[in-house]
Amino acid sequence: MNAKTMEGLVGASRNINLVNTPMRVYNQAKRQGNTGAMERAMDYVYEFSDKAQDYKTKAYEGMKEEAKEAREQARLERERAIQKHREEHEKFEERIEENKETDVVEVSEEGKVLLKDNTTLDNTDIAKTQTNPVKQPVTYTKTGDINPAEQDINISISL
Repeated sequence: MNAKTMEGLVGASRNINLVNTPMRVYNQAKRQGNTGAMERAMDYVYEFSDKAQDYKTKAYEGMKEEAKEAREQARLERERAIQKHREEHEKFEERIEENKETDVVEVSEEGKVLLKDNTTLDNTDIAKTQTNPVKQPVTYTKTGDINPAEQDINISISL
């Protein structure tokens, strides 16, 4: 709580409580018919009421300042959050850019020789791949051979 607000609330409360004493004196003087005491008591009542009003105004101004400070603090917090979000986004973008880089793999001379030895095809294999460009689904047995019994089975289901 703002010091100005606190001072205003305490001062207003105290002066309102102080009004009770001159009001009691005013009522007693009224019963006795003492107009001089009544006037003096009412002067004190007005004085304390005016001071209470001044403190009330001070408390109101303090609350306005406190609200303004709270709005400014909230604005700063939002700006910090936005800045933090931007920085995180930039770091994320940098990580994405780093991951976009492709790795280059070079095959050694020994690897090239091994690749050439393992991929030599005889003429029959080349002829089969050129004449049968569309591959048909096949079923294999446990030993890895093509199962010829299931090659020509067609299943049709209608509902």
